[in-house]
Amino acid sequence: MKFAVIVFPGSNCDVDMYHAIADELQEEVEYVWHDEENLDRFDAILLPGGFSYGDYLRSGAIARFSNVMKAVQKAAEEGKPILGVCNGFQILLEAGLLPGAMRRNNSLKFICRPVSLKVENNETMFTSSYEQGEIITIPIAHGEGNYYCDEPTLKRLIENRQIVFRYHGENPNGSLADIAGIVNEKGNVLGMMPHPERAVDVLLGSADGLKLFQSIVKYWRETHVITA
Repeated sequence: MKFAVIVFPGSNCDVDMYHAIADELQEEVEYVWHDEENLDRFDAILLPGGFSYGDYLRSGAIARFSNVMKAVQKAAEEGKPILGVCNGFQILLEAGLLPGAMRRNNSLKFICRPVSLKVENNETMFTSSYEQGEIITIPIAHGEGNYYCDEPTLKRLIENRQIVFRYHGENPNGSLADIAGIVNEKGNVLGMMPHPERAVDVLLGSADGLKLFQSIVKYWRETHVITA
């Protein structure tokens, strides 16, 4: 399986994401610059965190117009796994690949620390290695992670089981309904504010994020004939 880590001007979690795939997951991975127009050679697309284009104007608002986003849109339509973390989540929202919008944290302060999450849906290609209702620890690092959507959208998210992760015990940023991560209706595009790529080894304080990447590989192997 081959992963792409998309790098925008201002991405700063691309190296962590690359490490998670190459060193912890032992899968093939390649950095892809934001002006790339073809992602056909990849099986999964990862949009890392950071400050794309300095977060000028609004987080993710400029990155969504990068050439590579048309290829990300195509990959999403083809059903390939697309994961956006932190700024990557904000870019997916701005691009319309996920519903809703992101606002500043209620505290108006940047927050960087581990948080507890509850796995709300373990029947997705991103969460099948978790137990339903499992409580996991994954760090956050953002100033704009306060997820918001209107009531009809929230109703659809709940009815379709598109809420994959919720903050557990404490909501660090004021996110609506404690939402920490959602998928699209098709289930192949996940956006989340916590950083699973920073929780892939106990030496980092938690290995709970590794199961997310293992779930992606598990899905891919189950849907492709592996002969070697």
